[in-house]
Amino acid sequence: MPTLSLDVLCLGNAIVDIIAPVADDVLVGHGITKGGMFLIDEARAEDLSAFMGAPTVMSGGSAANTAVGLASLGRRTGYIGKVRTDDAGGLFTRAIREAGVRFETEPAAAGPATARSFVLVTPDGQRTMNTYLGACQNLSVDDIDEASVKAADIVYLEGYLWDPPAAKLAFTKAADIAHANGSRVALSLSDSFCVERYREEFIGLIRSRTVDIVFANDVELRTLYGTAELAAAVSALRAENVLGVVTKGAEGSVVVTSDQVLDVEASPIDRLVDSTGAGDLFAAGFLAGLVAKSDLGQCARLGALAAAEVIQHIGAHPAVNLATLARQHSLSVAG
Repeated sequence: MPTLSLDVLCLGNAIVDIIAPVADDVLVGHGITKGGMFLIDEARAEDLSAFMGAPTVMSGGSAANTAVGLASLGRRTGYIGKVRTDDAGGLFTRAIREAGVRFETEPAAAGPATARSFVLVTPDGQRTMNTYLGACQNLSVDDIDEASVKAADIVYLEGYLWDPPAAKLAFTKAADIAHANGSRVALSLSDSFCVERYREEFIGLIRSRTVDIVFANDVELRTLYGTAELAAAVSALRAENVLGVVTKGAEGSVVVTSDQVLDVEASPIDRLVDSTGAGDLFAAGFLAGLVAKSDLGQCARLGALAAAEVIQHIGAHPAVNLATLARQHSLSVAG
């Protein structure tokens, strides 16, 4: 039997995305603050589903989206996340495997339903997520497959895992195994509201060297360091002596190391349709470049290209093969 080998193993909340376009006044009418990610209960989930019409339904969750993007870029990718043996869990499992991602986490036979995120997309392309965590809250240390973690060059963890206590322990177990095996650990801060909840703990993960690579957008990074100035936040991140990757939407990205701060332009788009998954796919492109040993500028350009593709259509999965798209733009995904 061949030895398992993965470029990147992603861990996250396994969620089915239910995506629908809505007008801004719909958000106001339902008391929903635009642009964030909010945790809801099952009753609220049913209320939201009632006005979403005929939505787009697909496998989702931040790290799962990154895993799908990595697979589209030709990287050997695995995923760990918890679903239940229900219709939504079956949909998630089929979709992520069909995308080329290795997914072997044992589903729960009982307990809460598979997680769902009701993604409301306003005409400006902004997405607002209302998430029922359900079964994914029960991801535990028992679900961490040691062989998969040891097989990965990089283990990628989403900050949303810091919400469920059991998943938090799974997060740290995976990081410990990865480091013991000489692998790198990456963390996505996920959401500014998530950062507000766990600011000190996230800083602790960085300073304890539990994570080696940090992904954030500009709002998340400023929230992490409690400053209104991005330059001050970047300076604080640079002092942490980790690899930092900060996205700024249409203004591009900043790659931060102790030695340099590298600005990289965003890829041009024709029209912003849905910003869902932009950061997830940027991370996919950057990590694909990193495992291919590309320079940091090319990693960021590959991330920008993947993000630009996904925001021009509904849903957080690429609509074209990203490896082909990268080659068309003279960006190497070999290695």
